[in-house]
Amino acid sequence: MSLVTQGHAAELAAGAAALGVVLDAHQQQQLLAYLGLLIKWNKAYNLTAVRDPDEMVSRHLLDSLSIVPFVRERGGRWLDVGSGGGMPGIPLAILFPERQFTTLDSNGKKTRFQTQVKLELGLNNLEVVHSRVEQLQPAQPFEGIVSRAFSALEDFVQWTRHLGDPHTCWLAMKGQYPREELAALPADFVVESEHALEVPGCQGQRHLLILRRCA
Repeated sequence: MSLVTQGHAAELAAGAAALGVVLDAHQQQQLLAYLGLLIKWNKAYNLTAVRDPDEMVSRHLLDSLSIVPFVRERGGRWLDVGSGGGMPGIPLAILFPERQFTTLDSNGKKTRFQTQVKLELGLNNLEVVHSRVEQLQPAQPFEGIVSRAFSALEDFVQWTRHLGDPHTCWLAMKGQYPREELAALPADFVVESEHALEVPGCQGQRHLLILRRCA
């Protein structure tokens, strides 16, 4: 019996359409294959706190796809910090095969899972790194750095400031609007824009904050 049902496929298609994200047949197939691997591995590896497969389409796939418009208008080299089960980095790598994505996590089980996804789906534009963020030393700054409920905003930008430059955009995916976290931002980081996200099937608030570092 397949771990991914027709209901999951229909929910993904309808949710993506509601977000204004166009999926071709190959991208839809890859996202569902990723979902199947996530369901399978989550039973043994505890990749995500979401245990019910019926909640994973909205809370993982569609939540990741909700930032597609903001990724599309920016640069081509991206880092997903504290990627966990690979979100949003793996769905974004599927959506943007012409761009380069690096997913980073300090948990070896989670990066092993991500590596398996990379191999099975043939994601040549994805690099999986098992490391602490402070130890990562890329050859050049990333053009975009994204995190999904990784840490407080202050920690997010302080831990990753060496990975970007004034041309980099930092995308922080949050639940409730992080008013207190914004007040603690370092002085050399500014909020470029902020967006309330409507994720089909997700209860509660979702926000995206786009930050930049002053020169």
